[in-house]
Amino acid sequence: MSLTIEQRLDAFKRLDEVKLTFAKRDWFPGTSGNLSIKLTDQPLQFAVTASGKDKTKLTPEDYLIVNEDAAPVEPTSLKPSAETLIHAVVYKKIPQAKACFHVHTLGNNLISELYFGQRAFSIQGQELIKGLGIWEENASIAVPIVENFADIPKLAAAIEKVITPDIPGVLIRNHGIYAWGASDFEAKRHLEAFEFLFEYHLRWLQLRHVSLPAT
Repeated sequence: MSLTIEQRLDAFKRLDEVKLTFAKRDWFPGTSGNLSIKLTDQPLQFAVTASGKDKTKLTPEDYLIVNEDAAPVEPTSLKPSAETLIHAVVYKKIPQAKACFHVHTLGNNLISELYFGQRAFSIQGQELIKGLGIWEENASIAVPIVENFADIPKLAAAIEKVITPDIPGVLIRNHGIYAWGASDFEAKRHLEAFEFLFEYHLRWLQLRHVSLPAT
């Protein structure tokens, strides 16, 4: 299926908006992280960030279109992000996913290390769980955590084994989070909800060791 120029430019514009929003929050330290938006299902094609770019800036060579094998669909000097294969796995395993975002923050790295032994981070009764589309009273979630394999196909295979439609995200030990949604807006909302929950839990752990003033 041939993509139109309008389709490409629209995807790139939407990625620009997300990228700058996350960059202002310092979620892309050292050019880390990657973003994608799905364009077609059959065949699978998606726009993804190019490797090694400064994500605090906008240039005409920030993105390219790749297929289900994470390979560019047309000749280009750009290289897709090294972890593009993970985006492809998400889109194939979770068909309703239309956007997938990956960021590195202190919060998600600390959570992934603290709870790696349990292979999941669990939290219950927090309002921001609703931001993940889960509206049950006193709801609980368990975000899966996988080992940070240097071999990307091995990492992608590990992620494929644990992700489900119920929890729109996966943590990689000391390597950030991937979150997705049925639109770029929803994927952004999911990522923001996850990051709030991680930060809340870390602050709560700190306060447990602080003596509160007498009332």
